[in-house]
Amino acid sequence: MVATIRYEDIVKVPKALLHDHLDGGLRPATIVDLAAEVGHELPTTDPEALGRWFADAADSGSLERYLETFAHTVAVMQTAPALRRVARECALDLATDGVVYAEVRFAPEQHLERDLSLDEVVEAVLAGFAEGTAQAVEAGLTIRVGTLLTAMRHAARSQEIAELAVRHRDAGVVGFDIAGAEAGFPPTRHLDAFEYLQRENFHFTIHAGEAFGLPSIWQAIQWCGADRLGHGVRIVDDIAPDGSLGRLAAYVRDKRIPLELCPSSNVQTGAVASIADHPIGLLRDLRFRATVNTDNRLMSGTSMSREMSLLVETFGYGWKELQWFTINAMKSAFIPFDERLRIIDEVIKPAYAKLLA
Repeated sequence: MVATIRYEDIVKVPKALLHDHLDGGLRPATIVDLAAEVGHELPTTDPEALGRWFADAADSGSLERYLETFAHTVAVMQTAPALRRVARECALDLATDGVVYAEVRFAPEQHLERDLSLDEVVEAVLAGFAEGTAQAVEAGLTIRVGTLLTAMRHAARSQEIAELAVRHRDAGVVGFDIAGAEAGFPPTRHLDAFEYLQRENFHFTIHAGEAFGLPSIWQAIQWCGADRLGHGVRIVDDIAPDGSLGRLAAYVRDKRIPLELCPSSNVQTGAVASIADHPIGLLRDLRFRATVNTDNRLMSGTSMSREMSLLVETFGYGWKELQWFTINAMKSAFIPFDERLRIIDEVIKPAYAKLLA
């Protein structure tokens, strides 16, 4: 039965995505165009070769080296038209891949080199997502995009970015995040921002448990109050070979704290050795709130359909398991409960019901 699940069928089925970086998902041809406009030098100006360069450069087994590839994408995202174009194309690309709900994150503080204000950066991206969503509808597709604003954990602007996120909460910003190298930059450095967000009844996720282990996850949850864990793959370090859970792993599972797992990216950054070694299979078997995500579509040469296809090939999953991951993600979204329920009941479940029949 699993053999009948083809890639092209996975593309058509509704998918929900919680962890996708705007500056990690540009079209190579767009990078070439935008780099020419601002005079930024690229490794190559051939779009196909550039796409391969990003994947190869990111495939180093090091999170720090992986993050270096963003110098080229961020460099061409410094004007309002460029930001709007990248966001528009992002929404269209995700919708074309069958994603019906996506939360896309970016760090406004990284887009100020050409004198845009933080608010202007956010407004340009939100406008682009709106344009892309409208164009998707015109093409007979549907997608709802929620925006997450990210603060860089090695910088000192998290309070400012948290206030920026709350300021735009009614315009499309649905959550907050911190990202960047984990080692040496614990989430507790940004405690003021997280306490502010909690007072404002605002949602946030924290990159934790990717390149760094259980202490990062523990701090994100118990000190900072994260609603979700960005990656969180190292929670497996608190699970014994016989499947018994340590206290932190048990707490994460009992509280249904969502794990934003990104299989291909986790292999590239050295968090796991291979897709076959990825603990997503174990975490699903143990009924954690596991979700499947892309992280950076350009750097990983991936899409939601490809990530799901890899899981089908590696773990023998069928439509039942893919629906489980999709509903997990939708349940964990940062949009209001009634909106989540509508997408689950009216879009996701009916589509999978036909496939499971």
